[in-house]
Amino acid sequence: MTAQVKPSARVDVELGERSYPILIGNGLIAGAPQFLAETLPGTRFAIVADEAVRAYAEQLEAGLAGAGLLLGPTIYVPSGEASKSFASLERVTAALLDLGVERDHAVIALGGGVIGDLAGFAAATLKRGVRVVQVPTTLLAQVDSSVGGKTGIDTPHGKNLVGAFHQPSLVLIDLDTLKTLSPREFRAGYAEVAKYGALGDSVFFRWLEDNAPAIFELDTYPLTDAVETSVRMKAEIVSRDEKEAGDRALLNLGHTFGHAVEAWAGYSGDVLHGEAVALGMVLAARFSEAEGFCAHTVSRRLEDHLAEVGFVTTFGELRQRLGRAPTLDELTGFMEQDKKVKDGQMNLVLLSGIGNAFVAKDVARDKIRAFLAAELER
Repeated sequence: MTAQVKPSARVDVELGERSYPILIGNGLIAGAPQFLAETLPGTRFAIVADEAVRAYAEQLEAGLAGAGLLLGPTIYVPSGEASKSFASLERVTAALLDLGVERDHAVIALGGGVIGDLAGFAAATLKRGVRVVQVPTTLLAQVDSSVGGKTGIDTPHGKNLVGAFHQPSLVLIDLDTLKTLSPREFRAGYAEVAKYGALGDSVFFRWLEDNAPAIFELDTYPLTDAVETSVRMKAEIVSRDEKEAGDRALLNLGHTFGHAVEAWAGYSGDVLHGEAVALGMVLAARFSEAEGFCAHTVSRRLEDHLAEVGFVTTFGELRQRLGRAPTLDELTGFMEQDKKVKDGQMNLVLLSGIGNAFVAKDVARDKIRAFLAAELER
């Protein structure tokens, strides 16, 4: 058995019989056989991994094989949002069946948010549900998509429109995996970290303003603190509202605008999820200001921080970077396909201040169109 590895932090998602631990630290993939045997004793595992993390997949596969916990060879999925599709779901599901996955086995999702969503959805539907373990390898997946049980795929109509709630049995966050990310990928994940401060913790947001440089340098202590604080906030919200009937909707700050930008870009990699969310948060803050919900200083502060770490915060900057920008009809069309539209009415997560988000229901579409028309000229 591999020498024992100890996590530096543990956060529990309290959901009764579906509760699970989130372990955070360095080198946790090396200790995966230990953690899996403790959490899911007697279980064997199939690995679904992003091609970009092949080295970690091989390490995990060797460890599980040595402990007698592996069902078969790793199933690799091409990197990128395009893999969250019906075609990929069919291929992964068939491969899991070929490995002989049974109801008492479990699927390990190793990679970023794409793999977590895709493999999690495959696990949710395979034989009417097998367990899943999330091993996120990107900052975005570590602080957001691996926690809370949302799984799914994209369609031409929009992002994550087909999916299921399927809580993991364990989340292993190995901070060492972040060393393999490009600066752009790491920054994209940071958008979700900043989101937690913006929506519910002004003290954390101030701390991020002071510590972002160290976080981007992967300084162990501030990085661990940022990830743990983000995960703890999400775990507390999910524990109160598992299926987004109330508080959990606040986690969508920036996502309605952001998902529309992602869909417009065709999930091509021209605009990463975190980049779209960052722009979406700024738009949400500016719309909040335009509607009189917050002072100009709120949107200015959020925009300044996100711009300081390198995000595009206006459509003009997006046009300059890509050579193109969405039209008003394209943006509003994708927004109306969003899952958060209810009875044909638009709901938006807005801000009354840094650390104070709320859900605005039945927002008039003409107000959104007028606002976006002006923003597209910036």
